[in-house]
Amino acid sequence: MAVEVQIPTILRTYTDGAKTVTGSGDTLAALVAELDSHHPGIGERLVDGAELRKFVNVYLNDEDVRFLDGLDTSVADGDVVTILPAVAGG
Repeated sequence: MAVEVQIPTILRTYTDGAKTVTGSGDTLAALVAELDSHHPGIGERLVDGAELRKFVNVYLNDEDVRFLDGLDTSVADGDVVTILPAVAGG
């Protein structure tokens, strides 16, 4: 199973500059763990304990996973996961 993960510029240092990477897993949590095994450090930038970090937005096929099942959201072959850091400022 292959899931495309779109990586924001700020996290590309973990993916050797790659804008997209592929991963696998039945859930978002499993996908993040698998990504972290290939790109060490990226997992801790996305997850804090058993929750997504507050200032990271994750979308599965354009739907915010916080309104789905969070890290327990199911992922399937061909899905697209987009990671976006929250932007603040004035």
